[in-house]
Amino acid sequence: MGRVLITGGAGFIGSAVVRAFLDNDWSVVVLDKLTYAGRRAFVADTAAQLIVGDVCDRSAVDAALVGVDSVVHLAAESHVARSLTDPDVFLRTNVLGTRVVLDAACRAGIERVVHMSTDEVFGSAPSGVTFGVDAPLRPGNAYAASKAAAEALVHAWRHTHGLPTSIVRCTNNYGPRQHPEKAIPCWTLAALAGGPIPIHGAGTACRDWLFVEDLARGLVAVLDRWQPAATWHFAGRCERPNRAVAAQVGALLGVDEIHPGPDRQGQDARYALDDAQTRAALDWAPQVSLEDGLAATVAWYREQGNPWADDRTDG
Repeated sequence: MGRVLITGGAGFIGSAVVRAFLDNDWSVVVLDKLTYAGRRAFVADTAAQLIVGDVCDRSAVDAALVGVDSVVHLAAESHVARSLTDPDVFLRTNVLGTRVVLDAACRAGIERVVHMSTDEVFGSAPSGVTFGVDAPLRPGNAYAASKAAAEALVHAWRHTHGLPTSIVRCTNNYGPRQHPEKAIPCWTLAALAGGPIPIHGAGTACRDWLFVEDLARGLVAVLDRWQPAATWHFAGRCERPNRAVAAQVGALLGVDEIHPGPDRQGQDARYALDDAQTRAALDWAPQVSLEDGLAATVAWYREQGNPWADDRTDG
């Protein structure tokens, strides 16, 4: 094993990834700005070293890389709706932040850099289509465009500087510690309050759901079975219309009223990834069904409530 830096490690996906690496005997350093979506408490009960800092700050990234041999770059702004009204913060963190991390990794002689991207870089998937790793990127919103730009930087730094990098794309993650701006925690907290459960439009947009701990195991496998210049897709193969998943959440909490609202501007109808290569090469597949994952997620919010209710950062 080794010592890995996980940027954004105090956030939703990051805190699950921290636990997965620690469970596999890695030493873990977390660099996190602790903005609204992250919480110090999400890693306080682990053996990870937390450094509070911004991925756009060269000195902070340089300091976090001391003694590190691998990087999993997760830090990002990720909420599509906010990217429509405030795209600059997405371009700063997701593009400039990635450039800073790549530069710092070159200076530090890092052996392996994993960059976390998204299925949204491809735009909407037509019915019956699953995008392979080499499909053309056609982002449909500012968030997706910033992630596509970050991928381009990863390719450029690999080609120009010889930096050992790989790219990971995944379908919609869900699970404990996810901010309620995202669908499943929003629906869960609404149902815990007695309903109704709000959805965008008629809820016909389809998403493929992947429990966050399954993705975290996959990221450990990417480093353990390192292949230079690889791109990996992680999919749940659990595609559902949003209304159907909202109804599943409601059923777990005895709420059946679903309230359709305005559809999101520029809503992509469907996302889908072909992950056959990943499953074969990394010997990976999801272990948590949607039913079990939703039950675990609902149980966490039932116990924890809404850690973001006071609407503050945790720096």
